[in-house]
Amino acid sequence: MLGTGGAAVAALSLGNTASAAAAPAGPGRPPAKDTFGPVTVTDPGSGASYARAVRLGADRPGGSQTLLATFQQFSSPGGFQIFRSDDGGRTWRPWSSVPAGGDPGKIWLQPFLYELPRAFAGLPKGAVLCAANSLDSTSTRIVLYASVDRGLTWTLLSTVAVGGPPNPENGNTPVWEPFLLLHRDRLVCYYSDQRDPAYGQKLAHQTSRDLRHWGPVVDDAVGEEYSRRPGMITVAQVHDSLWIMTYEYGVSDTYYPVRYKLARDPEAFGPAPALELLDQDGYAPSAAPTVAWSDSGGPMGTIVLSANSDADFFVNRALGDPAAWTRVSSAMPRGYSRFTIPLSGPGPWGRPGLVFVVTGAPYAEDAPIQAGVIRLD
Repeated sequence: MLGTGGAAVAALSLGNTASAAAAPAGPGRPPAKDTFGPVTVTDPGSGASYARAVRLGADRPGGSQTLLATFQQFSSPGGFQIFRSDDGGRTWRPWSSVPAGGDPGKIWLQPFLYELPRAFAGLPKGAVLCAANSLDSTSTRIVLYASVDRGLTWTLLSTVAVGGPPNPENGNTPVWEPFLLLHRDRLVCYYSDQRDPAYGQKLAHQTSRDLRHWGPVVDDAVGEEYSRRPGMITVAQVHDSLWIMTYEYGVSDTYYPVRYKLARDPEAFGPAPALELLDQDGYAPSAAPTVAWSDSGGPMGTIVLSANSDADFFVNRALGDPAAWTRVSSAMPRGYSRFTIPLSGPGPWGRPGLVFVVTGAPYAEDAPIQAGVIRLD
């Protein structure tokens, strides 16, 4: 659910990452190279949000136009629907569900899709992971599934963390909002954790070398006082030796300004100072941020941040310098935990400055799951 900005950046100086709208495109359709959208992925009704996507085989010659997308829906128990696009997100079709056949006894929230960039723990390069929060009236569980056939079938691998009932009030003990990253020889699963009696909520991670067993809880961000609630962590690599972690910082029941940390190791955000995100006018975006990094936009690339409070995106082309955040407007609507995938890189679909966006409704509102491509410059 404030730090010393300039000094922190200097210290990390680099001188020293329902139904589909239509059937997929045919073999003769040209690649989707330009901006478009929003287009409808699916319109399942009330409560659809927290959309997530993964671009399959993005490093293959010529780039990839295949994407998988999913979302949560409070009113729909039984797992997640997975949708597939083979034309860069312009059209979508139903593809699978996680878990297969659903799980009628539980509510499934906060999905995250991740493609393994290399073989790991007995899974091949290109295997797709899905982390999620499986909950009922008595517990919250962050679970991990895997697919080796591009998201068509799924196998349960393990439970990462178990928390108490799904009550977000301070003093309760649930876990929330997983995010995955393969780093060195470990899969990192970040999440929000209310189980520590010292904090209403904190951000933490655990790691695994085999995707079945998980190491101890490591803190990534804690509140300055018990009532403060860091939540909704996402992470991106912005240089070979620099990573950014973004999150919301709950200072009241209604205000969750965006904070971020910079570190040379994505498993060592804990000691890094928390930085306040302000745009060029001193405005603070808030709630449900997500972050990604594009290699376009200059020699240091572009950090791309979305927040529930705004349809605009917030970008930084100076490796997270707190004085360098600006706005980029787009046709894509705002949404709760709106998700981005930069498309730059080699191949005909890797045009500089393009970013794929998938989103659902803003928090407590209704809208279809929508997708599109924006340009940063």
